[in-house]
Amino acid sequence: MSERPVQDPNAVTVVLAPACGDPSAAARRILVRMAAELGVPVPPGAVPRVAYDAGGRPCLSVADGAVRPVDEAVRGADGAAGGVGEAVRGVDGGALCRVSISHCADVVAVALAAAAVGVDVEAVRPLPFVNLARRWFDPAEAAWLARRPEEHRQGDFFRLWTAKEALGKALGVGLRNGGTRRRVPLPRPLGARWTPFPGRPFALALPECPRGLVLAVATADPGGAPPPLRLYGSGMGGCRPWSGRGAS
Repeated sequence: MSERPVQDPNAVTVVLAPACGDPSAAARRILVRMAAELGVPVPPGAVPRVAYDAGGRPCLSVADGAVRPVDEAVRGADGAAGGVGEAVRGVDGGALCRVSISHCADVVAVALAAAAVGVDVEAVRPLPFVNLARRWFDPAEAAWLARRPEEHRQGDFFRLWTAKEALGKALGVGLRNGGTRRRVPLPRPLGARWTPFPGRPFALALPECPRGLVLAVATADPGGAPPPLRLYGSGMGGCRPWSGRGAS
């Protein structure tokens, strides 16, 4: 990497990068590389792998376990499936750090944190936003979206959707059991500032993304000082900080 990420054990670190043809392989490479850059302690000779703990949340682990295909992210806003490749199931004590993975089109997003974390990225595209919101969202959210000016509905729909995806991943359940109807904070001006989820010990950030993308990050919020959010864009030239507007 051309610029070393900030080593902060309390931070939530997010990397947005090209998928380079295989998003699952790209995500695994980025996670292992970022863990090394962030100083995550890995036993000598061990190879970190994406794994699940007993609560269903993904992590980087060096523990042994049965490898099987995993689909961490439930289907996206238009039904497209996303995957994370191989993972180890049922790792309790071997977690090095908590992770989350998302991809869309040719872009992959990964997040690393000490606490539960979820990330989701979506490509902004035309959809019947109001009808989808009425079908899938909490009625109050659907009504809010319908009242929004037409030019804002597209972005606001995807901010609500990615927030729900990110929260589901941080909870370890995805969008199962009515996850699209879980209430999330209504979108506010973009920025890497944490906003509490209604009635849940989690917080949400909606960093500003490159044109055509929407990204949401959710993490456990114990009620103390919010964790720093470190944003990086990774490409052929290496990994560089990305402001996300308002990153702490």
